Amino acid sequence: MPGSYLVAGARTPIGKMSGALAGFSAAELGGIAIVEALRRAGVAPDEVQHVIVGQVLMAGQGQVPSRQAAVKAGIPLRVPSVNVNKVCLSGLNSIYLADQMIANGEADIVVAAGMESMTNAPYLATGARGGFRYGNTELADAIIKDGLWCAFDACLMGLGTERYAAGNISRDEQDRVAEQSHARAAAAIAAGR
Repeated sequence: MPGSYLVAGARTPIGKMSGALAGFSAAELGGIAIVEALRRAGVAPDEVQHVIVGQVLMAGQGQVPSRQAAVKAGIPLRVPSVNVNKVCLSGLNSIYLADQMIANGEADIVVAAGMESMTNAPYLATGARGGFRYGNTELADAIIKDGLWCAFDACLMGLGTERYAAGNISRDEQDRVAEQSHARAAAAIAAGR
């Protein structure tokens, strides 16, 4: 039957800032989840044909974090990888792009993932490369600058999202959908799905 299918998923625990997972980079966490997803799917790492990983906070993470995660999961270096940086929808966009690749006949087995480590997001010394001359300077938090701050409206992204939301969906309606989604996820986990 033609089409694409989500055949397995895995995730690491949700950590807290500077908590038990602080020693793991986003790529290490992503690699751990990819290893488990491949195991659950019964797919060998060398069968993977492409890796697409969403990640927002990439400052200081090294070149091509998606490739780092893939290699940490045992996927050969020859397998192409792509990073997606789309704030909240990076991981979901990875799934969409994987579906497109499969539908277009570009690949049969694609790892689509999302990864993040807010704890490991650096502070940025903007202006340091040119040299600080005199007076105080300020560090910028990469979590805010690269992840939470709307570059267009100069506000936290949650406020920007509310401004641009289409369909006049009330906060109560959003909360009801979120509650329903959470209940479904909890039921699926309890049922072992």
